[in-house]
Amino acid sequence: MARAKLPVSLGPDPNTRAPHYTLPPGACDTHAHIFGPPDLYPYAETRRYTPPAAPLEHYLAMQKITGLSRAVFVTPQAHGHDNQVILDGIAAIGDNARGIANIDESFDDRTLDALHEGGIRGARFHLMDDRPGSEEHLSAHLPALQKRNWVLDLHLDPKDLVHHESYIRALPIVTIIDHMARVRARDGVQQPAFQLLLDLIRDDRFWIKLCSFDKISATPKAHVEGSLPFMDMVPFAQAVLAVAPDRVIWGTDWPHGNTFMPGRTPNEGDLLDLLAVIAPDEALRKKVLVDNPARLFGFPAA
Repeated sequence: MARAKLPVSLGPDPNTRAPHYTLPPGACDTHAHIFGPPDLYPYAETRRYTPPAAPLEHYLAMQKITGLSRAVFVTPQAHGHDNQVILDGIAAIGDNARGIANIDESFDDRTLDALHEGGIRGARFHLMDDRPGSEEHLSAHLPALQKRNWVLDLHLDPKDLVHHESYIRALPIVTIIDHMARVRARDGVQQPAFQLLLDLIRDDRFWIKLCSFDKISATPKAHVEGSLPFMDMVPFAQAVLAVAPDRVIWGTDWPHGNTFMPGRTPNEGDLLDLLAVIAPDEALRKKVLVDNPARLFGFPAA
């Protein structure tokens, strides 16, 4: 039976601009993807959509413009469980890059050790209705993460966070709640999932990644020319920082795959300026951009 035609996502904003402030040395983007190019790194047959090529060279050009100097690459779902695209990216950059891999039961100790040698410092798992993953699947892999002192990058939606609350509270490992659990701005800061998130991060096992605001904001574009988009996410991010300022990290989600609506692909300059609105205090912003990711992923002192 022929496979249904897959949607093709938009590419990144081609006109990256610099933020309106100078980033501190060692500023880290903790959530970036590399897509292909597919002639060198084929996309997985199991992918949910087809992204345009977004190779390492394009990412490095964005870094140079913005002032970002470190990166944590996350293997995208479009590449399935083939982590070679990010391993090669880490190898090209060196000690200023780390990775979060996709793994399954086919990965033995030797393969996992090779990933660690290649700069992988965590693995990503989903507890969501629209992609593979379960408590049982995740539990089967926790010993491998613990053995290598890897972090768990947990990707889920608000309803899934609530549904799996008991399981998540019992996780015996440092866990990043990816994309701030994708809580939707339209549901307000009092929504049960966000209040649960704030309670979780009072425990020092849990970290929060500020990322993908374009996908969860109710205001995809700036209302006034020259102003910033996604401003409705500011109260959420500030609430997270108020609870756990030492366990908050930030990511671009470059090149913003799985984006199909024109106008929603953000500019990295806007995202960094939005971070300055969220954390106007320079010392706090340095924690988010430099100190926290360095501690979590083992980067050298900036």
